[in-house]
Amino acid sequence: MITAKDVQTYQRDGVIVVPDVLDSATLSQVRAVIAELVAGSAKTLEHTDVYDLEPGHTAENPRVRRIKAPHKVHKLFDEIVRSDPVLGILKKLLGPCLRLHGSKLNMKSAQYGSPVEWHQDWAFYPHTNDDVLAVGVLLDDCDLANGPMLVTPGTHNREVWSHHGEDGCFAGLIDPDTIKDEIERAVPCMGKAGSISFHHVRALHGSAMNTSDRPRNLLLYEVAASDAWPLMGVKDFDEFNSRLLSGDPVIAPRMTNVPVRLPLPPAKRQGSIYETQSAAKKSYFTRAA
Repeated sequence: MITAKDVQTYQRDGVIVVPDVLDSATLSQVRAVIAELVAGSAKTLEHTDVYDLEPGHTAENPRVRRIKAPHKVHKLFDEIVRSDPVLGILKKLLGPCLRLHGSKLNMKSAQYGSPVEWHQDWAFYPHTNDDVLAVGVLLDDCDLANGPMLVTPGTHNREVWSHHGEDGCFAGLIDPDTIKDEIERAVPCMGKAGSISFHHVRALHGSAMNTSDRPRNLLLYEVAASDAWPLMGVKDFDEFNSRLLSGDPVIAPRMTNVPVRLPLPPAKRQGSIYETQSAAKKSYFTRAA
């Protein structure tokens, strides 16, 4: 579904958007599953292993900003990342042997969907090499009004900015005053529902609050070449290998000379990126009341 030119664009810019990867039937199935999950969030008023809740969430008016690890929550999400169209693109961008690092479903509901401050994914989970990317499945039509992901081309080949706060702890975001030029050059990842973005793990990105009357659900997968090993360690080797998308288990990590900052000391507010970033004194995007 992508050409050699698309691969060259990804290598140059660190981001591409591929239209019409998911069909309408799959999108309908996903939306039905999401509706069930959001309804189920009414049973809790606290963040759980499944739900990251929006400020203002109540049992009467459930508001969810993230489904954590959706590939573990419902088989449909696991099937999508293992589907032939998605794997076909990933193999052209990363090579034949692939591993799923993780997944999440970021839900920007109409009028209040939370922003994500500027960051590089690499700051959260550095590996032995940077053949790692994020897959962003657009589950709704996405334009400038409903909070598209913004990515700055070319930043995947630059430095790793500090994601630490004044207290020296990991904060999950970059001081926006240090990246003003990069923010101005950012481009939105937009398209019709079923389109998929692919951005490099070191690419600078963020997204504003959804101010429209339409949702913007983004299903995200982090995928690595199988010989890229997380520097924070592997706790369960069998579980690690269960996330292989293609190829055989590897016990010889490929080491490359890439810049690394570890997310240590850990954030004082543990949890999703929203929770980690909420403790920062500086922010770029307007947040919902």
